[in-house]
Amino acid sequence: MSVIPMAGQRLHFCTDPGEFLAAAGDHLAADPVVSTVVTTIAHRLLSQQADGIAQPDRTWWLVVRDESGAVVGAGMRAAPYAPYPPFLLPMPDEAAVALAYALHERGEEVLALNGALPAVDLCAAELARLGGGRVQVSQHTRLHELGELAWPRPVPGRLEVATEHDVDLVTEWFGAFVGDADEQVGRPRGASAHEVPDRAEMLRRLRAGRLWFWVDETGERVHLTGANPPSFGVARVGPVYTPPAQRGRGWASNAVAEVSRRIQAEGARACLFTDQANPTANRIYAALGYQPVVDMANLVIVR
Repeated sequence: MSVIPMAGQRLHFCTDPGEFLAAAGDHLAADPVVSTVVTTIAHRLLSQQADGIAQPDRTWWLVVRDESGAVVGAGMRAAPYAPYPPFLLPMPDEAAVALAYALHERGEEVLALNGALPAVDLCAAELARLGGGRVQVSQHTRLHELGELAWPRPVPGRLEVATEHDVDLVTEWFGAFVGDADEQVGRPRGASAHEVPDRAEMLRRLRAGRLWFWVDETGERVHLTGANPPSFGVARVGPVYTPPAQRGRGWASNAVAEVSRRIQAEGARACLFTDQANPTANRIYAALGYQPVVDMANLVIVR
C-alpha cells in the first residue's frame, strides 16, 4: 500500500482487494447500500484472485484517512472497460481535490469518473484544471433501496434461473441493455460506458445463479434480470432488460419484484440504480417500493 500525505488527509492506494477490505471494511459496512458498487467489485475480484485470475496493473483501491487515522472515504479504479473510470464513494471535499492532485502526480490518464456527489464533481474539476479540458455529465444516476415490497399487477409466466447453456443469449442481452438504455433517454448508443462481461466472466455469473429470465406462458424468454451476490448484507439488482418487442407488458416489474423478494428472503437488503433521465424506470421502481438513497454521476473529461 502506498501512502500519499495531503493537508489533513492521507490517501492510501493499494492493489490488493483483500488489503483494501481489511483496511476499509468497517467504514464500508457502516453504509453498505451507498458502498455497494465498490464492495461488490472488491469481493468479486477477491474471489477471482483466489481462482488465480490476475487484476490488470491499472487497478487500485483507495482508503482516505483523516488526521486521527479514521477512514473517511474510499474509492477504486477497477472498471474493466475503457476509459477505466475511477469510482468514488463519499469523502471530504478536500480529499476529493487531493485525489486529483495525487492522480495527476502519478501520471494517470483519467478521462472519466463515476460515483458519489460532490466528491466526483470536485475531483473531475480539479483533474480538468490540472490536465486541461472540461467536465461533462455523461449520466446522472440515483441509487435506491427497497423498503416494503409492493407487488405489481400479476402477469403470466414465472421467473427461471439462467444457466450456462444460456450464455450466448444472456451476453447478447447484456450488450443490448447498455445500448438501449442510452437510446431510451436520447443519448447515442454506447455513450454511457458500462461493463459487458466477457464469456468467462459471464459463465462465472451464470454458475452463481444470479441471473434470471422471465418466461411467459408459452415458455418464451421475454426478460432478463440479474443481481449481485450480497456484499455486507446488500445485493444490487441489475441489469434489468426487456427486448423492445416485449416492453410494456409488465415483465420487468414482476421479475424485479420476485428477484427483490428472494434477496430479502435470504436476509439481505435490495438496492438498484436508475438513470435519472429515464422517468419510466424511476416510476416502475418507485411503485415497487424502492426509495431514493443518494444521487451519483458519471462524468467525462473532454480534452
